[in-house]
Amino acid sequence: MTTLVTQALQANTSIRSAQAALQQSRALRDVSAAGLMPTLSTSGSMQRNRANGLDASNSFRVGLDASWEPDIFGGQRSALNAAEADTQALQATLADVQVSVAAEVALAYVQLRGQQAQLAIARNNLASQQETLQITNWRAQAGLTTSLEVEQARTASEQTSALTPLLEASIARTRHSLAVLTGQRPEALLKQLQPAQPIPQPASTLALDIAAQTLRQRPDVRAAELRITAALARVSVADAARYPGFAIGGSLGLNAQTLAALGNSAGLVSSLISSLSLPLFDGGARHAQLLAQEAALEQARANYQAVVLSALRDVADALVALDGDRTRLTHLQSAAEAAGNAALLAQQRYSSGLIDFQTVLQVQRTLLTAQDSVASTRADIGLDHVRLYKALGGGWN
Repeated sequence: MTTLVTQALQANTSIRSAQAALQQSRALRDVSAAGLMPTLSTSGSMQRNRANGLDASNSFRVGLDASWEPDIFGGQRSALNAAEADTQALQATLADVQVSVAAEVALAYVQLRGQQAQLAIARNNLASQQETLQITNWRAQAGLTTSLEVEQARTASEQTSALTPLLEASIARTRHSLAVLTGQRPEALLKQLQPAQPIPQPASTLALDIAAQTLRQRPDVRAAELRITAALARVSVADAARYPGFAIGGSLGLNAQTLAALGNSAGLVSSLISSLSLPLFDGGARHAQLLAQEAALEQARANYQAVVLSALRDVADALVALDGDRTRLTHLQSAAEAAGNAALLAQQRYSSGLIDFQTVLQVQRTLLTAQDSVASTRADIGLDHVRLYKALGGGWN
């Protein structure tokens, strides 16, 4: 299972998509950070003029241009904070995708081993029923029983045989799911997963009392919390847009009539420009934008509360299921042991002619059901453990 989880974390397409989204967000954050710094550019030009038949004149210019918009009211800084929070939220989202993919792989693996165990149980019971069918044939040939019992034994054997292709198809589908989760072709894991292995089981000493504070490590909870931070920063951006804006620009250049003169006798030209912009009337657009961002903030807060409540429910459900399946397995194991003993005694007594065939059929059906329930519940316990792992955001101490 560990090998498959490692492969999925490296090759799963959902994880690769989340990684690309995180890289994009980091680049956009760097764009916001660059807006706080002055910009500097260089330029060059050549101009040729002719008027009223006079000789043409040339003008060459090279220079540096600089501009800067001081962040007096904090709008640009707030935009950077929002971009940073978005990036951290996407990083948490990537972690959430990784936890989900790891859990999906583990769930499929446990399910596969459970299906293999059920297939082995069906085959063992089929062998026992075929042995009973042989005994029934012998007794019919000796005149000790009727053909009705022979047909009943054959019916039970064929019904159990019909379970085999159904379980084999389920095993193949689960194996295909595991291959796709690890970024491979559906048949890629055939040789690796075909041999049956025991159903993975959690430690019996696992605590069933987990502090609510542990939920803060869940990636989706962290992401929802960071989206509140981003929304709060965008409120500040919208608020700062209602105040005056300042800009400072300047240029420094050399002018000459020939290209060669730029190096020694060119004229120095410089300029410095400052500007102030003050919104007077915009039809209420800036105020409406502020209201929109405040509504987005309230939406982020409500979403955070919903995520936390959902996390609490997931953990509580997983703990209840794990505790209930543990108790259920204890009783089913006792029932399966008793059913096995009863089936052995019934076959021996039927061979001796002490009981009728209906009792044998009933006991064999009970044994198959009990053993199948034990295997299914063992798998359920493993699945409960994986779901608890996922509910707690990837494990716990």
